[in-house]
Amino acid sequence: MKRKAVSLMFLVLSSFLVLTACSSDEEGSGDDEKVVEFMHLWPEGNSTAHYNIVNDIVEEFESENPGVKVELEVLSNEQYKDKIKVLSSSNELPDVGMTWAAGYMEPFIEGDQFASLNDILDGEFGDLFVPGTVDAYSFDEEAYGLPLELNIAPVFYNQAIFEEHGLEAPETYDDFLNIVDVLTENDVAPIALGNKDAWTGSLWYMYLADRIGGPTLLTDAINGDANFTDDAFVNAANEIQSLVDKGAFVKGFNGLGDQEAKSMFMNEQAAMYLIGSWDLPNYTTSEDVPQEFRDSIDYFKFPTVDGNGDVDSFVGGPGVGLFVSENSEVKDEAKAFVQFFVEQWGEEAVQEAGVIPATKVDTDEVDLHQMYIDVLDDLSNASNITLFADVQMSPDAAQKHLDLIQGLFGAEVTPEEFAEEHEKAME
Repeated sequence: MKRKAVSLMFLVLSSFLVLTACSSDEEGSGDDEKVVEFMHLWPEGNSTAHYNIVNDIVEEFESENPGVKVELEVLSNEQYKDKIKVLSSSNELPDVGMTWAAGYMEPFIEGDQFASLNDILDGEFGDLFVPGTVDAYSFDEEAYGLPLELNIAPVFYNQAIFEEHGLEAPETYDDFLNIVDVLTENDVAPIALGNKDAWTGSLWYMYLADRIGGPTLLTDAINGDANFTDDAFVNAANEIQSLVDKGAFVKGFNGLGDQEAKSMFMNEQAAMYLIGSWDLPNYTTSEDVPQEFRDSIDYFKFPTVDGNGDVDSFVGGPGVGLFVSENSEVKDEAKAFVQFFVEQWGEEAVQEAGVIPATKVDTDEVDLHQMYIDVLDDLSNASNITLFADVQMSPDAAQKHLDLIQGLFGAEVTPEEFAEEHEKAME
């Protein structure tokens, strides 16, 4: 059972407080402490910088809000997704938790499980966010989540491995295919991929669909304005299977989780790794990662395909955000914590972890790694950012998409079947 906070009497504050001996025994008791349950997905081992920032913000909030305690539960990404489903089915969500945008949120909104946050967005606090980022968490002009991160997904690569084999970052897809061929001929795994989680494989499919069919094609198909059986989608799926046949991905990729694939890239067992810019700390500021490795990592934009596509069109969008449970018994305190967290997060995330926040940051006031500056420039100059497919889709359609991605990479479905099944899922 979810712990129920003990309610306490709200005090009306005048211009000063009068303390008396008779009241001191009753007020300030530990029994009056309100508890805000906060569940997040940044474990110490996998996301040390994020983990430490959260703890710092919680400690500061508690020091500024005596009588309120924030109780933490920390899970890995996939564990978090599983537990949120279980808790929501019994209306036992934590007071504050993390969510993804758009279609992912729909069942929670329809089930009246997320509280509206419009009341705290009025005024200066609402102006902190990069324009448009809160929209991805809003339904019918009500915001039910507040974004913490803004991401694009580049292809990170190991310059030392490239240089060893006479390779350079590709400008075209043919250049990229040549890199794959050279690396496989020299017994080097080209790409780290943990497709057990499937959304990682979806990134490759999304980029190929973008470059072949145009930047709005995927979103149009999800919204019913295009068809997943269009040639561009079939060709993108065909290209995925061609990459698999070439040996582009590490062995056993369909049985590996993303964290395992990331470890392979960071242990220099693969030359490339397509992932969101939330991973920047591993290649810039994290003291837990050897400096020599960090110095060897750069990234490139997904290249054009047969002269088609725009390299400034990215897969990405707002990352995780915070929600407040509609059923929380400490809703006011939970909203106060969310507002405090967002206000503190932007600056600390930049300074301590090199994370790109969804709130505005004065970059002149912080010392930034060059890769961070490059990503910020790419965000500023992006011609399009397509939100992750599984986030855009309804939960049922998203699961079907992820299952089909695994089947496509594993050659269990043909590109035509892959396309047809997607269209059925959208219907």
